[in-house]
Amino acid sequence: MRIILLGPPGSGKGTQAELIQEKYGFPKISSGDLLRLEVQEGTDLGKKAEKAMNRGELVSDEIVVEMIKKRIFLPDCKRGYVLDGFPRNIAQSHRLEEMAGKSPEIAIDICLSAQTLVSRLSSRRICSGCGAIYSSETHSPKKEGVCDLCRGALIQRKDDTAQVIKERLRVYEAQTKALIDYYRRKGVYQRIDGEGKIEAVFSRICSILDREIPKSREVEAAR
Repeated sequence: MRIILLGPPGSGKGTQAELIQEKYGFPKISSGDLLRLEVQEGTDLGKKAEKAMNRGELVSDEIVVEMIKKRIFLPDCKRGYVLDGFPRNIAQSHRLEEMAGKSPEIAIDICLSAQTLVSRLSSRRICSGCGAIYSSETHSPKKEGVCDLCRGALIQRKDDTAQVIKERLRVYEAQTKALIDYYRRKGVYQRIDGEGKIEAVFSRICSILDREIPKSREVEAAR
């Protein structure tokens, strides 16, 4: 089964994808993680992506799609996978369907108020060493300003200031409205309340997956 997590920056898609992976065994596939790995390993895709980023440009759909394609055809994805940060637009969703076929899928949209998102992202801190993410609202470090994992210094990203966050949310809504409408027309769209504790949000996701996963297995068995 293909599980697509939608949601604005700060909605907790990455955390929920990890919880889904832990409970259901579907590997988490993050476009951001794949991009960093390709750059770190110096692959051809990584070099192309790094050139774009160094020029201050967005990484092209073609590069992102190729990274996703490499990952979803690995053996651990045979039963299904969770996508975090992909697709971001209609073109990417079409490419996903072209390369992955008509696998059963569900698109879960984690929705929060703009006020919550601004508060959550502006309190977010990133480890300058290992990239671990902390937040005074949901996951505080044991020692203020210091990463629990590698003892690196915690910093605030330049795009995690209130003014920039509001613009990021505006862009997200403009870009994903058509994508949400597309999945709604396909009958695979599910909207959930993303407010509250991580465990509460995950419980809402589980109520959907516990219903949809058996259905997807019936469809696969019938093919």
